[in-house]
Amino acid sequence: MADSTLLERDTATRPAQDGPLGDGLLVNRQNLPFTMDKGIAHRAAIGAIVLATDQTIEHEFRKIFQIDGVALYQSRIANAKEINPTTLAEMEAGIAGAAAVIRPGVPMDVVGYGCTSGTVVIGEENVFRRIHEAWPQAKCTTPITGAIAGFKAMGVKRIALLTPYIDSVNRLFRKFVQDRGIEVPVIGSFNHENDNEVARISGDSIRRAALELGRHPSVDAVFVSCTSIRLAETARELEAELGKPVTSSNHAMAWHSLRLAGISEPMPQWGRLYTV
Repeated sequence: MADSTLLERDTATRPAQDGPLGDGLLVNRQNLPFTMDKGIAHRAAIGAIVLATDQTIEHEFRKIFQIDGVALYQSRIANAKEINPTTLAEMEAGIAGAAAVIRPGVPMDVVGYGCTSGTVVIGEENVFRRIHEAWPQAKCTTPITGAIAGFKAMGVKRIALLTPYIDSVNRLFRKFVQDRGIEVPVIGSFNHENDNEVARISGDSIRRAALELGRHPSVDAVFVSCTSIRLAETARELEAELGKPVTSSNHAMAWHSLRLAGISEPMPQWGRLYTV
């Protein structure tokens, strides 16, 4: 589409109806000429499939995506508030449908599935296959996809993992990450299964836990998992205190979405990840 396209309309057969029209309407001008530009997504259109229970991801994405020409579009997918392997697996059937209602008929650059533990249980390849049912040309990501890409870009080899998950999910998560070449020698969990309440875990609680785990000498970085957890706005502060990279599900997925869409300028205000 051209930057500015004038659409001329033939108004000869439809004269402007100025003057009293019998019902109090004084002016009814139709087919006014207008121009079109490339819209708010003229650099990147990024889609996110958000869990029905999630209270955080859209807030953090919109904070980060304050970039001219970058637009976020999202839909919601039904999920149970209890986060466990069974409920996570149940989401796979709804991914394609949730993706399909994100700006239908208009191309998307990137579409991401906003569930870290869901990706671990369903499988990254299966998530991407479901997204491609609706958006075959879009690039795909998930929170854990973004995190692993980010750690490799930063040269991180060993991470501390902080989650709200039950132990069975944490162990699946650890295997998923280690199978992709990053060691997970340290895990800490709030062990809280209710996703409606995870979004209310206080920033101070997250900070204390991330610093405790991140100070372990065996790790190079910290990953805070779960899109309901609030961390994006404090990642840089935590990094300054730890001297190690810190990222989270939303923080990493937003970064990866931008890079996949070709948005490569450094954004150091969001921490070390956003400089690579």
